[in-house]
Amino acid sequence: MKKITLDINNIYNSVTCFFRQWKGLLLIILLLTGSANSIVAQRPPPPALCDTAKTPGTLPNTAIPICDKGVYYTPHPFRCIGGQVRVPNHCRLNPLSPPEDIPYDIFSPVYYKFKCYKSGTFGFTIRPASPYVNLDWQLYDITNTTPLLAIRSSQNVIAGNWSPIEGITGTEIYGLPFVICKPQMNSPLSQYSGMPDLIAEHEYLLLIANSRLNTEDYTLTIEGGTADIKDPIEPHLDKAIPECIGTEIIVKLNKEVRCSSLTLTGSEFTILPAGPAILSARPLNCNGNLGFTELVLTLSSPLTDGNYQLVIKNGTDANTIIDFCNTPIPINEQTAFSFVAPRPILADSIGNPDCVPDSIKLYFPKLIDCSSIAPNGTNFLINGPAPVTIRSAAGKCTNGKTEYVIIKFNSPIRTKGNYVLTLKTADDGSAILDECGEEPPPQNINFAVADTVNANFTYNMLLGCQRDTLTFSHPGGNDVNKWMWKFNDKLVATQNHTLIWPAKSDNEIELIVSNSGCKDTAAITIKLDNEVKAIFDMPSVICPDDKLEVLNKTEGVVDVWRWNFDISSTSNLKDPTPFLMPSHNREAYYTVKLVAYNNTIGCSDSTRKTLTVLDNCSGSVPTGFTPNNDGRNDYFSPHNAVKADNYEFKVFNRMGQLIFHTRNWQAKWDGMVNGVVQTTGVYVWMLSYTHRDTGKPVFQKGIVTLIR
Repeated sequence: MKKITLDINNIYNSVTCFFRQWKGLLLIILLLTGSANSIVAQRPPPPALCDTAKTPGTLPNTAIPICDKGVYYTPHPFRCIGGQVRVPNHCRLNPLSPPEDIPYDIFSPVYYKFKCYKSGTFGFTIRPASPYVNLDWQLYDITNTTPLLAIRSSQNVIAGNWSPIEGITGTEIYGLPFVICKPQMNSPLSQYSGMPDLIAEHEYLLLIANSRLNTEDYTLTIEGGTADIKDPIEPHLDKAIPECIGTEIIVKLNKEVRCSSLTLTGSEFTILPAGPAILSARPLNCNGNLGFTELVLTLSSPLTDGNYQLVIKNGTDANTIIDFCNTPIPINEQTAFSFVAPRPILADSIGNPDCVPDSIKLYFPKLIDCSSIAPNGTNFLINGPAPVTIRSAAGKCTNGKTEYVIIKFNSPIRTKGNYVLTLKTADDGSAILDECGEEPPPQNINFAVADTVNANFTYNMLLGCQRDTLTFSHPGGNDVNKWMWKFNDKLVATQNHTLIWPAKSDNEIELIVSNSGCKDTAAITIKLDNEVKAIFDMPSVICPDDKLEVLNKTEGVVDVWRWNFDISSTSNLKDPTPFLMPSHNREAYYTVKLVAYNNTIGCSDSTRKTLTVLDNCSGSVPTGFTPNNDGRNDYFSPHNAVKADNYEFKVFNRMGQLIFHTRNWQAKWDGMVNGVVQTTGVYVWMLSYTHRDTGKPVFQKGIVTLIR
């Protein structure tokens, strides 16, 4: 039997070439037979841009909320072109190209959002309905940004998988611990990524997209991992607020709930005692995120004055209202509200004025219509101990309504006392109106302005030798009733205070005073430096023909000095002039002492040092030594090379090996090498230095005999 081998690529190329050559003729035949129009009509419509979609989850700002582990089924995502998202720069094809985010095309995306309530790892699986579909995904931390901004940069990406492997994808414990890129040279591929770490109280955005323009069903299963994404807050009624004429009630909830759980007839609610019937319910701001926190109930007739309870129950859809964890508001939960038919209202109160106020806030029990407030402030008048001219008035408006009116002055009020704010008709004859169109009657409201305060303080010091005593005082006055001192890191809440500090110390002092209306702060730094500490520097060794120089470094306040140079001399100068110490052709030792006095406070301190005066500083090198530990001639070195700068001394054995080396003129060779006693014999030495007085370089060499 003859074996037949098919080359698929050659067949494909041949068919393609044939079609290109004959497609014009085929089209003419189809037009003549009337078949072309039917073929054109059967073409699928061109794909839309995802920006035009209204399907929930298609855009980042309409992400589908998820709130717990479980299975989330997504049927046929909207077929659209999702544009590009950014992936980390390690996914760039050329590793030598500049490090920047890489754009990846996405198709038919679905976005999910959730919050982490307990830190840990995050596990999930994406299982397409067909095993031949390739789905990609990327996870963002959007805590400090918005979903739309997050996908424009890779800085918020914490995990992702763009592998071309078809079928199941997601995360697992042993997955690759980085964002898996599209196929690249030598890049590892896997359908699983490592479980990313989630942080408690952070919010996240999960993108799942098709690698091609298709819309396959899939299930998202959140399982495994140690992170907890279940929302612990249960939904409840927060408050009910009837609008002005009592035909609508605004209901506020404590958290976001599903739009689909509310019936349009408002069958989940009833009013007690029996009042108007509820005709309809509509959620507010229910687009995009599929959730709402406020709804409006429309009543069959206006409420009458009285106290009511709004009660929730199972509606015609067999539930109350449920959140995204499918947790319902408990049946028979209720919230109280009152209704009073529109009538003139009085202002509630004036907020606590600031110290030296340049404005005040006037609060009302109902919202005020912002357009009814005269901008020049002529709805108001102020009288008091000092004249006050009003410059302007305005509210902090939301949807044209405000809870309070801010009344600003031409200049701040600096005079203490009680003032009276009067509500009146504006210069143009208009009046302030509340949200129900009612005009408040003329009214006087009192407010007080506190006296200004000054935190400047005084202090006294009692100086000591080691410790200083300081007393701090504030004069009070101006109704000051609170003091808070900060002495370095110590807090003290008294008007006056005494403490003790070291006589040498730097101290930060701050005082805050207030009179329940005004406060002021004063701060200073006090540097104490009266401790007497006798300190001086001098050489420890000098040559017999060198003058002794001392450098006085005494600290503190000193008015008397006393130097004692052993048997040689004394001085009362702060800085004695250099002088020669006695020389006896032998090495001598002297004690130098300094006493410093502060006679003003009766303190003193002293210090002393020992001076060695050498017998000579010739730097000559002996010709032999006997290292036998008898205390005589046990070491070998140049004699008193104290004036040798850049000093270097070396000793070599008979074979030319370096056995001793030093740059310290006081170091000596003890006749041993690495702890091993050297034998009797002749050794070579080399000496080099620069003479300190002449500045001339010196080099010498010779031999020395070690005798045992």
